Amino acid sequence: MTVNKNNIVVIIDYSVGNLGSVKNMFKRIGVNAVITGKADEIAKADKLILPGVGRFDYGMEQLNKLALVDIIKQKVEKDKTPILGICLGVQLLTEYSEEGNVVGLGFIKGKTVAFDKTKLQANQKIPHMGWTNVKEYSSSKLFKDMYDEPRFYFVHSYHLQIDNPEDIMVKANYSYDFAAGVECGNVLGVQFHPEKSHKYGMKLLENYINNY
Repeated sequence: MTVNKNNIVVIIDYSVGNLGSVKNMFKRIGVNAVITGKADEIAKADKLILPGVGRFDYGMEQLNKLALVDIIKQKVEKDKTPILGICLGVQLLTEYSEEGNVVGLGFIKGKTVAFDKTKLQANQKIPHMGWTNVKEYSSSKLFKDMYDEPRFYFVHSYHLQIDNPEDIMVKANYSYDFAAGVECGNVLGVQFHPEKSHKYGMKLLENYINNY
């Protein structure tokens, strides 16, 4: 892999999830990403990563508690710095979630909704967990030269419901299709965990660094 090492890549630390595994995956592709929850360091970023696991409300409450919402909005909306949301991180990019009452970052028009259990097969449990193929990604630079039949590791009970179909980058299927990745200008996000997805995840993160 050849990756642009000149970028300052910041993994936003808001005490939600295992940030070390994301940093380690970047290290594997030759990028020394910085984990920080300090606004002045986030302000210097060329690329932002918003990871996370857990509840939507707690994630947003943490961002607000640490006074990070303003600097994230400054970077994304005014400076047009690329941001990649991962798992809970991509859900926080939407306007709100059925899981709670706190307003999201709103970079992507749409919401986060629970899986419709009435549509699931008898053997399918919530959370949706494990390796799942994704499709419909041809227009995204995030999937440039991706390996055939890309599959990624998922762990989630909620998924994206996006207002504008053109913002949907990839879909996955768990009895029914759902948006597994979004892209709108400099705002990108994936429901799966690239840091747990071996060569597919490494390629995706390499593309993020090189192509945005």
